[in-house]
Amino acid sequence: MKIVYNWLKDFVDVTATPQELASRLALSGTNVASVEAQPLEGVIDAEITSNRPDCLGVLGIAREIAAICKLNLKKITPKPAESSAAKASDAVAVKIEAPELCGRFTARVIRGVKIQPSPAWLRERLEAAGVASINNVVDATNYVMMELGHALHAFDHDLVRNHSIVVRHAKAQEKIKTLDGIERTLDPAICVIADGDGSRAVGIGGIMGGGQTEISFSTKNVLIECAWFEPVAIRRATRLLKLHTEASTRFSRGADPEMAELASRRCAELILQLAGGELLSGVVDVYPGKRAPKKITITRAEILRVLGADVPDKEVEAILGALGFAPVRVDQNRGQIGSILASWECTQPSWRADVEREIDLIEEVARIYGLDKFPPRLPAARQGAARLPHYEAEARLRERLIGLGYREIVTIPHVAEERDILFRPEGVIPAQLANPLSEEANILRSNGSVSMAGAIEWNLNHGQRNLRLFEIARHYRFVVSDQSGAAAVAPVETLFLTLGASGEARTQGLYDPARPFVFADLKGDLDAVGALSGGFQWKDGGADSQNPAKRGRIVLGENELGSAGLLARRIADKLKFRQEVFLAEIVLGPFYCMYYGVKNARRYEPVPRFPAVERDFSLLLAEGTPFAEVVRAIRALNIPEISSIEAADLYRGKNVPAGKYSLMIRVTFQSREATFTDAQVSDYSARIVAALDKSVGAQLRAN
Repeated sequence: MKIVYNWLKDFVDVTATPQELASRLALSGTNVASVEAQPLEGVIDAEITSNRPDCLGVLGIAREIAAICKLNLKKITPKPAESSAAKASDAVAVKIEAPELCGRFTARVIRGVKIQPSPAWLRERLEAAGVASINNVVDATNYVMMELGHALHAFDHDLVRNHSIVVRHAKAQEKIKTLDGIERTLDPAICVIADGDGSRAVGIGGIMGGGQTEISFSTKNVLIECAWFEPVAIRRATRLLKLHTEASTRFSRGADPEMAELASRRCAELILQLAGGELLSGVVDVYPGKRAPKKITITRAEILRVLGADVPDKEVEAILGALGFAPVRVDQNRGQIGSILASWECTQPSWRADVEREIDLIEEVARIYGLDKFPPRLPAARQGAARLPHYEAEARLRERLIGLGYREIVTIPHVAEERDILFRPEGVIPAQLANPLSEEANILRSNGSVSMAGAIEWNLNHGQRNLRLFEIARHYRFVVSDQSGAAAVAPVETLFLTLGASGEARTQGLYDPARPFVFADLKGDLDAVGALSGGFQWKDGGADSQNPAKRGRIVLGENELGSAGLLARRIADKLKFRQEVFLAEIVLGPFYCMYYGVKNARRYEPVPRFPAVERDFSLLLAEGTPFAEVVRAIRALNIPEISSIEAADLYRGKNVPAGKYSLMIRVTFQSREATFTDAQVSDYSARIVAALDKSVGAQLRAN
């Protein structure tokens, strides 16, 4: 919302500079993006939140400034000259067939106008506010919209059939050509303005008018529409039509229904000033949605409880009065200043539908009084603090990943269907969003890899080539279950961990060259994570989105947690990745449970007094023999002195027979009772070699 400083002065005698006003507005809760230097003394670009539609007009901002700066707000009281010879009710008829969509509709008629360009002062103000000038009548409606925050529309009265307006639901597949020249197909949930017997749509209620009745330079008679439309219906219509306008922005947030008649009168006054003509007396005002004003009480006791400090009586009354709440002291001690029992009854103004409770009034008092005037302190706790489930396990997991060089990311779960399906396991039913924010966020993710791939894509596109990222979040699926012989679909949320890596595992150093990140790095990092819960086992296979040659399934106990691997080339090409990307995804429920089991079973032992002995075995193994089978064969010997088994080196090439590969393993022996003798170590080594030969067909390399 662009606020023209010169325009503000029509409503409040402000002396502060635009920069000072911007600072004061920001401190009171209205975020200011920028202050632009303009011929009209400056323009403040304010970011209005969705709950403050009253600030989408100069009048609303002026009311805020009057309350902040303790100035008087000038009332706007348009008094256009009306004809005594003809009435508006004789020139136009209005019927609302859909009161659930349109709660109020007003109509005024001006005859004998002269359509021409607007004067310079009006064009300058509109252009400074970001609105293009069209002609004097259309500009008048836009001017009043920017001034009072309520949208209007002007029809060519002579083109409205039977001079009759009908507000109704759109018909299925009904079409209308809007003012932007586009023919649009309507939905029955959309409100339309029709003419004559209601068969022809001449406007989309609260969004945009139709081309059949638009104002042109041949227009002589004007019908001014100023209505109020139900916000939810407008939001739904804008999504269906993919059409967002200044009018829909105001109506979708909840415009002031009481402003309709005043805005209509102000527009009529301005058109008479700019285009001349004769205003027919009276107004056609159909108002089926009128509501009684709501009463809200605010007490000093609650102010003290919430804010932790007092606000003087005069300040409370001045602030709420300036904002339009008309506070009246109603407690029995109303003659006593500063009474702890003080209570005020306020009337909710029609333009502040967002203020419904006492806490809302306290917020209004606090932001205008000044949040900086309240002492910073924590409220007293009413109940003991409790950690979330699995807090400790999740904290240790985060520490381990950060220690491994990963950075945590947080992504939103809304993703595009075409992205999610690239990583979605077969048979998974995704959760579709009924009202998606956009086509690129129309479902809830069914896996974590889609979000991680998006984060890596964004970083690569912004020049970050070396990445190690992790995310702890949830994915959402529908699961088909058989209950009492009948299939039922139930929603399931699953907590998961996703890792993503790309680029270099080691950057160029003084003595070491750069080394790219490979699958072994990812597997090593996951093994370090798995150590928290007793260790992962790896098996062949993995997700379809991963390269079959560089992937593996991750198992913990009896539970398969997920998989890890290199992103498949078909997906990498689709996402335009020019370097290898590695992804891993595991579910965390079983991981957390095993963490506590491992923690509770942990026992501390004294440091051994006797030295450990290491023995290296250089083995020739058949291609496809995994290291896990080698470990399993050695562990099956049940030699208690074996403390660890590690893969020390891997080699393929010269002097290695075809179909074989060389693997050097390092076995560490540790005794707590005595120093090993050469005979003991030789006996263990012989047993290991024999077991490997029998179990996996391993042979010792000669050289």
